[in-house]
Amino acid sequence: MIDSIIFDLDGTLWDTTHIGARTWSEAASNHQIQNNVTADQLKGLYGLPTDIIARKLFPNATEELLQAIMRESNEKECKYLAKDGGILFPKLLETLTELKKNYQLFIVSNCEDGYIQSFIEGNKLEGYFKDFECPGRTRQSKADNIRIIMNRNQLENPIYVGDTALDAASSKEAGIPFVYARYGFGKVEKFDYAIDSLDELNQLSLLKI
Repeated sequence: MIDSIIFDLDGTLWDTTHIGARTWSEAASNHQIQNNVTADQLKGLYGLPTDIIARKLFPNATEELLQAIMRESNEKECKYLAKDGGILFPKLLETLTELKKNYQLFIVSNCEDGYIQSFIEGNKLEGYFKDFECPGRTRQSKADNIRIIMNRNQLENPIYVGDTALDAASSKEAGIPFVYARYGFGKVEKFDYAIDSLDELNQLSLLKI
């Protein structure tokens, strides 16, 4: 019996690539790197750890410079999102409200510390998610962070909902079923279940087992 749902964030629950494009570009410019990052560019990268995204965006920058750009971009983005939120995918609030009646809800995302908090604060989602984790706090992989959530909250039968091949691989490594959010940013070949909109989770046969 499924007892909990762990969500990815970007491409699964919301879209912040328009804000990320601006903050990455501004941070790079402040460090004398001219690179107009676009939302479409980020949609192909979100889901990867932030340091890998930074390296792909600015391949010629030194590691020290990448870290500085990454920190500045994350700080600016989190401040904006905590105040104004991002673009939530359709029926997010209704779906979470319904799911929360029967399941514990969690978030595991490849992001820096503060980003998940800005999602919760900016969209007034306090009380929906019992716990969350990210490499910005643990410096661990997504699979390891899924396991941390499982162990910390004594979860026996969770599922993971995400939109990228890395999400699928991390779910498999953590030993739990993967639900592919086909409406998201990534392309996934192997998955246990698939949804074309968030509210389909409420009808997913897996949840009725």
